[in-house]
Amino acid sequence: MCSMLAFLGPLAAMLLLQTAAGAVGRASYDYNVYHPFNEIDDWMSQILMDNPDMVSMERYGRTYQKRDINLIKIGERSGEMKKAIWMDCGIHAREWIAPAFCQYFIKQVLQEYRKGGKMVEMMKKLDFYVTPVLNVDGYVHSWLDNTTRLWRKSRSPGPPGCTCEGTDLNRNFNATWGTVGVSTNCCAETYGGTGPLSEPEAAAVTRYVGQRKEDFLCFLTIHSYGQLILVPYGNPNLTAPNYQELMTVGLGAADEMKKVHGKSYKVGTSPDILYPNSGSSRDWARLSGIPFSFTFELRDNGTFGFLLPQDQIQAACEEAYSGAMHIVRYVHSKQLNAAAAPAAAAASLWAALLATCVTAALAL
Repeated sequence: MCSMLAFLGPLAAMLLLQTAAGAVGRASYDYNVYHPFNEIDDWMSQILMDNPDMVSMERYGRTYQKRDINLIKIGERSGEMKKAIWMDCGIHAREWIAPAFCQYFIKQVLQEYRKGGKMVEMMKKLDFYVTPVLNVDGYVHSWLDNTTRLWRKSRSPGPPGCTCEGTDLNRNFNATWGTVGVSTNCCAETYGGTGPLSEPEAAAVTRYVGQRKEDFLCFLTIHSYGQLILVPYGNPNLTAPNYQELMTVGLGAADEMKKVHGKSYKVGTSPDILYPNSGSSRDWARLSGIPFSFTFELRDNGTFGFLLPQDQIQAACEEAYSGAMHIVRYVHSKQLNAAAAPAAAAASLWAALLATCVTAALAL
């Protein structure tokens, strides 16, 4: 090693040592344990430093307690605005497996890209926007001690006269807000807030995704637990215009997930397989025109619930990654086919015109 460094020269040697140090840092991060927010935040910075050609980080909002809401963007730099996939985790504080999955997802996407193959081609057309922890305040609170471990909501104060804190962020989006499956009791876990987008976290997602909603092909929001893949809508009186396609894609994802570790995931609308609800980010995304919108409810079926043991993190992430990538590949393929259709039509028209001209010339 020393002789090689001498041969390379001081600058190259320094770069090699930095690369090696980065590799050691990456190896030391344990994806099979739950991490407090400060460690996740440091991990995001490290991912950025290790992958400057593929990764950028963006703050797109601040929580009630003035913490930054950051996302990781993964994609080849092309200088053009590309189509995009959205994923967020940790909208409910106690669902620790969700942020663990978002970290795993980012790691796997980058590893697959470095290996070459289909992921490289996908990255030429798509960017991934991934928020590992959306409800930062609530997540931090859930790590304080055993009494706060099962905290669900944000940490904003209740309305005047209420002594309770927090709003269910997944009841706060402007999607049939306050109509079903939501509580007006400020102390309830499903309290939807004083109005749609009253919470800065929900407003941040709406603002960021909404300003580019024509570019986002798919919206994935990761929760636990129940082993479900939910499609729009939570309101039983509404049906998504592409419901059958959403179900087909969701069932395909569930099939892929079962192949990994044998775990079954149900697919359907929330009223059909869970309970009615309103104000969810999934429903907002579909109502906004994003064609594919899904909620993943990860392991398990209730044995451990929100307290999924750490020895199940890897398996849960592996199966969820398989399901998520099935959806992404479907969306990517459909986008390619849609982009190719005008070109094929133009080629056919040109061929027909050419044939007509040749026929006319021969007639002369």
